[in-house]
Amino acid sequence: MFDLSILPTVNATLNGLAGMLLVAGFVSMRRGKIKVHRAFMLAAFTTSVLFLTSYLVYHFNFAFTRFPGVGLVRGIYFAILIPHVVLATTVVPLALITLSRGLRGRIPRHRRIARWTFPIWLYVSVTGVIVYVMLYRITW
Repeated sequence: MFDLSILPTVNATLNGLAGMLLVAGFVSMRRGKIKVHRAFMLAAFTTSVLFLTSYLVYHFNFAFTRFPGVGLVRGIYFAILIPHVVLATTVVPLALITLSRGLRGRIPRHRRIARWTFPIWLYVSVTGVIVYVMLYRITW
């Protein structure tokens, strides 16, 4: 039997890895290394799909974890969590469209949407790790 309680840690790791791959993809694109950019972005997308799968498996088996902090820290937590959740739902179609346009060679259209997708996706990846740390690693 697989211990599903490790999935939040797996999820945070996948989020962090996706963020690093996104930055590496961005840097390689800026340096004109398009094939490297493509490889990093496909890896980021794959990592995010693995995250989403793991996240859904975990939450189909466990209730949502209540944030134990009180006072100001609780407000900070929700100020991070709420935009994270809203943007996480928007990044899925954005990433699919961006990836599709890039792979089909529709570069001008790819660039136009990637300008929106990249910062949102990176924000979601980074704040996913922050939410994990606040929820599971800090004793309030």
